[in-house]
Order: sequence, then structure tokens, then C-alpha cells
Amino acid sequence: EVEKGREHLLKIEFPAKVIEAGTNTITISSSTGSWILYDYVALKTPIGVEAGPLKATNKLLDVHTQSYLVERGGKLYQPVMASVLHLGEPVEALVTVNGSQSVKQTLQSGYKLVEGLAPVVKNPTSVEVDIKVSGKSIGTKTVTIKPVRKWQVYVLHHSHVDIGYTHVQTDVVRKHWDYFDQVIELARKSADYPPGSRFKWNVEVLWAVDSYLNQASKEKREQFIEAVRKGWIGLDALYGNELTALCRPEELIRLVDYAQKLRQRYGFTIDSAMITDVPGYTWGIVPVLAQSGVKYFSVGPNRGHRIGYTLSSWGDKPFYWESPSGKRNVLCWVAGEGYSLFHSGRLSGGRLLEYLKRLEESEYPYDILQVRYSIGGDNGPPDPGLSDFVKKWNEKYAYPRLIVATASEMCREFERRYGDKIPSARGDFTPYWEDGAGSSAIETSLNRDAAERLVQAETLWAMLNPAKYSAEDFYKAWREVVLYDEHTWGAHCSISQPDSDFTKAQWKIKQAFALEADAQSRKLLNTALAGHRSESKEVSAIDVFNTCSWPRRDLVIIPRHWKLAGDIVFSAEGGAVPTQRLSTGEIAFIARDIPAFSAKRFILKTPDQLSMKVPGPAKVIPPTVHNSYLTVTIDQKTGAIASLKHRDLPVDLGAGEKGIGLNDYFYVAGRNPKDPQRNGPVKISVKEHGPLVASLLIESDAPGCNKLSREVRLVAGMDRVGIINIIDKQKIYEQEAVHLAFPFNVPKGIMRMDTPWAVVRPETDQLPGACKNYFTVQRWVDVSNSDYGVTWATVDAPLVEVGAITNDPRGGVGWIKKLKPSTTLYSYVMNNYWETNYKAGQEGPTTFRYSIMPHRRFDSGRVSKFAIERSQPLIAVPVDKETPSRNSILSVEPSGVVVTAFKPSEDRKAWIVRLFNTSDRPEKAKIIWTKPAPKTVWLSNLAEEQVAKVTGPVEMAAYEFITLRVPLDR
Repeated sequence: EVEKGREHLLKIEFPAKVIEAGTNTITISSSTGSWILYDYVALKTPIGVEAGPLKATNKLLDVHTQSYLVERGGKLYQPVMASVLHLGEPVEALVTVNGSQSVKQTLQSGYKLVEGLAPVVKNPTSVEVDIKVSGKSIGTKTVTIKPVRKWQVYVLHHSHVDIGYTHVQTDVVRKHWDYFDQVIELARKSADYPPGSRFKWNVEVLWAVDSYLNQASKEKREQFIEAVRKGWIGLDALYGNELTALCRPEELIRLVDYAQKLRQRYGFTIDSAMITDVPGYTWGIVPVLAQSGVKYFSVGPNRGHRIGYTLSSWGDKPFYWESPSGKRNVLCWVAGEGYSLFHSGRLSGGRLLEYLKRLEESEYPYDILQVRYSIGGDNGPPDPGLSDFVKKWNEKYAYPRLIVATASEMCREFERRYGDKIPSARGDFTPYWEDGAGSSAIETSLNRDAAERLVQAETLWAMLNPAKYSAEDFYKAWREVVLYDEHTWGAHCSISQPDSDFTKAQWKIKQAFALEADAQSRKLLNTALAGHRSESKEVSAIDVFNTCSWPRRDLVIIPRHWKLAGDIVFSAEGGAVPTQRLSTGEIAFIARDIPAFSAKRFILKTPDQLSMKVPGPAKVIPPTVHNSYLTVTIDQKTGAIASLKHRDLPVDLGAGEKGIGLNDYFYVAGRNPKDPQRNGPVKISVKEHGPLVASLLIESDAPGCNKLSREVRLVAGMDRVGIINIIDKQKIYEQEAVHLAFPFNVPKGIMRMDTPWAVVRPETDQLPGACKNYFTVQRWVDVSNSDYGVTWATVDAPLVEVGAITNDPRGGVGWIKKLKPSTTLYSYVMNNYWETNYKAGQEGPTTFRYSIMPHRRFDSGRVSKFAIERSQPLIAVPVDKETPSRNSILSVEPSGVVVTAFKPSEDRKAWIVRLFNTSDRPEKAKIIWTKPAPKTVWLSNLAEEQVAKVTGPVEMAAYEFITLRVPLDR
């Protein structure tokens, strides 16, 4: 805007000795990277000196090649550019390459770039360029031209969807609604442009589409649907830019739910997914995408912030990413320049040619390139000038050819041309950004619980009342879960201005996703049980529901606010069940032999006389608690578990690292973990005295919190240790982190981690470039050697460090390249290390629950069931004694195969049964139905459609999950 500028005058005096008689050439160059914009340069003579007349001058200064091809008369040529100085009246110049191909051009007075045309070469070739003016050569120069590829540059135009960050979430969604209207109009205006230059828009994720179609007028909704059908708008399958490793297995499937709805409702083909900004993705995303019909995965990570080796390992190295089972794959392409190359400025030839030059120098093997094009920063708008730029570019240059496209179109063409040359890779692309979930530990725990509770609620609806199942209510609840685990935690200034209204407004909405997920999951579970629950004020009978696919025996705790007819539990057959009133006023008892997907009746009463014997009682004598399987001793100085012994194992599993116990507290003030702080002196007391439940309570002061409380619990006849930690956190804005150590003594142990739809061994099962500073796990980590081991289950905290507390990297320095084997893990429960987006501080009592199960040789089925049981407890429901109990519906064989979801279908006409093979070997899965057995069973997809009829056992590869549809007309 010229009118806003201020006039500057810069005078430079030339010493007389540098000026020669005749014509002088003066060059202005930058010596230290500075720059200047100017209107003109004028030369004036000193007073008393007169400049002579300018003589006509023609001079060839330089010749250089270009990295593009042009078409002339139906033939391709490589342009050679000559820099010519002409002083005088306009003249015609003839540019000749190797004495044959000549091009006439007019020279105006001044500097001029003129173009010569060289034949296309396949190898570096020297050519001679001659410039003639008025039939006389003014210079000849030789230049080497290199082969120019026939590049096809696919421009994927999109807006990076941050649900918040740049603006409050409610403003962000309106921006994207407005973008949809804009891009439809831009596509309409360019509809008659040549192919490749017509406007197209990639809807990176479907979050804004969901609400747009719900609120749009009928006319706008129909315009949007038609734009998708015409290919003006490309829809990609993910609901949000998710922190995928935070997702529970079923949650990961719900990440593509809306894409399935759009496909079924409108007949759309959605065979691509995009993810942006986020570096790293859990391995289980591959089978989820593949089973939802997605073939292509376009990845546009952040270009530098906490991305580790994401781009250096995979930038512009497309590969087929194999699923954990090896049966499925998706074509994954990590854009080499991420997604933000044009956040400042617009699409330009200079940046594109520099990018292509870098690729050639790195020996990039393909002639097709993905370029993510988002402008104006995150949540940026569409570029109204894109189609005109591309149209003019393609009219001027034959190659590189620019193609405005959707991710699906690009990947489909790439696969068509290079499918047999694309390499394959398998492993976990362990993510880098999930650590931010530790900045809001309470909400992260709530959301994890809500996801597990929704799985149980859907199971109860399948068991009790599938015909009344509300698919819409469950869709809304799962949506809250998914949105909490989406990568946008808060405002861009959440760390620098944690108490600003802008930051608080965004956190209130983000926090509400977890709070709503918790509330809705509870409501849906309670509604499922409403027809079974007693309305009586006094509870005399309860049913205990098992929502898992195997028989269960476990501790059940009756809430203290229930008004009970008695405080001793009896089986329906009349036998007394081991019962204990806890120090909290709750009643605890052991529910035994509850079949899969069923409920078992128990009676409450107070007999006149009762002599109750508890098999394998739990006993406590501080600092030790023990039962018939385990002996646990607390370190009286640190409060950690100093010793963990199992009666059948030859070692003390708690003696893994000198000076560090199990569940040991470590606080890091700042980023450097070199000298972590420990808790203060401990007070050890008996919380539960047994004989059913015995526990020790360890209380202390601890840095970073008001109080640290740790309860270590054993249950009679159970071979597991329960841990309940409560960290009453102080709000601290200075950088900090809290870690809990678990150094297990398992010589030559191999560590395995539970991730969604996969089991990952650190280092062994990771892709190159994966994060190794910390891992995000689902329910368990196991450390086992060839003879024995221990399984550690986590309910609330997903982050784990291997071997030691790791350094939090800054500026790209500090990322671990190779991880050494270890049997020590740290639960990384809290941090505020980010410079943006996540929470700057957290406060209040925060619970972290763990369970430790020593065992003989590693058994994947047993380990998985143990951990699922910790996250999906038995459910006690007050009932009338006359209410029929719920018998078992089905069970599964062999033991390594589990049902991960049992729910009514969306149309309420069938059961949906999702099976997962937890083992590292193929299995033949068999469902055992109670009579009457279903008439038919169908192999299904994630849209719950019938694909193929199933007869007999189902062949399952290692770590494969499949979905079955079972019509209810049995």
C-alpha cells in the first residue's frame, strides 16, 4: 500500500577513481542479508561536471538453466535464460541454442532476461547460447543443462482444523462453515477451467461438516452434497486431528463413525484420510482405516515443533503401512514440507522450484509430489486466487504441472503409477504429542473411564434391551470422548497467558468434552439398567453383571449410600459369600463364577449367627500386607513397595533397581531429570484390616503437591496388588513433571505394551522415526522372560517412560534414537512442558490407579483379560428378588480371543460382535451361543453391513480384529 509508505532518500557518493571514461556498469548487491524496496535509482553528476551521452550498448552478462519444460509447436523444450544489458532504443534480439533453435525477442533499454529453447535432454549436456542484435553476435556462453523431470505437483488445498487455539471453539466452527460456502462458489466459478486448475477443497477432518449439515438450510445442505459428488469438495475420513494413541480401541473405531454415516446416507466414497499438525500415529489406526474403506492416509505434520524424527525419517517417503495382523495396509504419505509451507504468502513458483530441487538432490524416486496448501495460519481461509494461478502456470509451463486435487485423487494416481514400487513397513509410529494429556490428568482419566463405560453400556443394551437402543445418544457420547482426545487442548497463549479470559474460555469448552463424556456414559449405562433395577428403597438383592466374554471372579463394592437389608452377602443358593465392610462404609464381597455376558444374583441379609471363613485371607501387619499368593512390604522411608513376592516365583519382583521401589514418587522441577526430588517422611497405617480386603495407607508430603496418599491393597484369593494413589496437586506454572517408578526385577525380561489393536515391544515393533522418550499405552505393560513375569495395569494414566525419567526435548535436541532394553518403567502422570496449547498448571486431588499381577510365562489372553477387568469392573445393580436374572448369551474360544465390543446394531436389527485376537499367532475363533443359536452370522465391516456369511470357526491372524453382524431373529 504505497500511500502508507514514507519517502526515504539514500545518497551514495562514488570516488572519481572508480568511474571510467565511457560506459560504466554499477551493480548494487546485498552483502549481509539486508534488503531494500526502491522506486528507482538515479545517477547525478557533481556541480560543474557534465555527463556525456550514453552510447548504445549490448552485452551478454550471464546464462543459466531453468527447472521447467515449455511446449512450443507441440514439442517440449528446456528454457535457457540469458541476462542481457541493452542501452538504447528497442531492438530485436535473436537467441540461438547450439546454432539451430532460435527465438526472437525485443530488448528494451535496461536489463532483460531473454529465453532460449534447448532440446529436452536425458543426461547433463553442454549447449552454446548465442545472442545476436542487428545480425551481430554480442556474446556466446556455454552452459550445462540437466534433465528436467515431468513433475506433477498435486496441490491439496485445505484449512488446518484446530478446534480452538486461534479462536474460541464456537468461533472456529463458524469460520469453517463459511469456508464451505466460499469454496463451493470458487469451484463453481472455475468449473470451466482446464482440468487441474479447477478449484477443489479438502475437508481435512469431518468435525465442522457434522455441525454444518445439521444447521444449514436445505438449499445449502444440497449444495454441499452436490459439491462433494462433483468432486469439488473432498471428504476425508477422520472426525478430528486426533492424538490417536490416547484413543481406547473402540474409540479409535468411533473416529471414523461419521464418515460411515455420510457414506451410507449420501452414497459418498470416502477412501482417504488426512491428519495434520500431529506427529506420530498409533499402529491400530491402520486396520481401523482399512476396515472402514480408507486406502490412503495423507499426513501433514508440524514442520518443527516437538516432532522428533517424523519428517527426517518419513518426509516424502510414501509407504504401505501394514497392520499389526499383516492382513491389511494403507498407503501412507508424510508430506515432506508438512502442512504450513505457505502459511506466510501464497502459492509461488519460487518456493515450489526450491522444493523440487531439494527432492532431486535427495534422489526422490517419483515424479508425483504432494504439496499441502493451507494459508493464513491454522484455521486459515481458502485462496480465491489459486485456480487462476494454476491456470496461468500450466499455460506457461508444461512441467512442473500443477494439479489442484483431493487427497484421494492424488493417492489414487500415485498408486496407479507406482504401486509396484512403493515399499512396505510395519510397526508403531509412536506419537510425540500425547504427552500433553498429562497437563490435565483429571480430565484425561475421566475420558478414559468414559470410553470404557460406554463399551459396557452398549453391552448392557445388547444384553437387556437391544430393540430400544439409541444409536444417536451413543453417537453423541462417543463424540465427546473423541473430541477430548483431539489435539487442540486450548489457546495458543495457554502457557504465556494461562489466566487470560481467552485461555479460560477455551479450556472450559475443552474440559467440558471430558465432563460430558463422563456424564453421558453414566446416564446411558444407568438407562440400560433401568428396566432391571429395583425401585425399592431398601436393597435386599443385587445382580452383578459381567460385560466381558469370559467368566469372571472379582471384588464387588456396594456403594455406601445404598440402604441395605443386611451387611452380609449370600449367593442365590443360600451360601454366605466372603464379605467385609470397608473403612469407607462400603460393603465389599467376592462375586464368583459369573458367566460371560450374564448376571448373577446375590442376597443381602444379616443372619443371627454366622461363622464366615474367607479362603486365603488377606492380612496386614505394617509394613507388610499379604494373602495366600502375595507378600508386599513397604519401604518405611520412601513409602514405595520395597518387596513384591509371589509364592510360585523364585524372585522378589520389587527388587529391580537399587534405591528405587515400586510406586516410588519422583518430582522434576524444570526440564532436567538429573536430580528428581522425592517425597518427605511417610506415615504408614492400616486402612483395611481384612480378611477379605487388607491394605496399607502411606501418607506424606511431597514436592509439587499438598499431600501424597498411596494405598496398597490385597484381596483374599487374588494374585494381584491394587494401588490407589491420590496426588493433591498444587497449581504451579513453572515447568514441572511427576513420575511414578516401577522397576521390576525380571532378568532378561522383554517389555510389551498394550496399544489400540496391537501389542508393541519398544524398539522392536516401532517404525523408524517413532517417539521413544515416552509411550502412550492403553491398559497394560508386561515385562516377562521365558519363565515368568509381571503385568502392570494402568487405569488413569496412559504415559509411560522406559528405563529412566527421560529428558524433555527442546529445539529438536534430546529425542532418543535408540532405546536400550529395560525392565523398569515410569508412569509419567503429570507435566506442563509445552510452550503452547496445553495446560500451564493443574491442581486438586488426582487419582492414579494401578494393578500388578505376577505370573508364570507370558500369556497374552490372560494379560489382556486381567487389564480389561481393571478398566471394566463388574457392575452391581439393586433388583427385586422376583426379577429374572440375565443368563449368558455367548462366549468365545480359544482364550486368546476376546470380544471387545458387544452392542446392538445402529438399525437395532442385529447384534454387533467385535472379536480381537490378542495373541501373536493365528487362531480359529469360535462363538458358543446359548440356545437358541442365531440362524445366521455375517462377517461385517465398521459400517455394520453384511459382507459375507460365516459358517464355522473364523480364521483370525495374530492381532487381528473382525466385526460380526448377528441378526436378532434367532
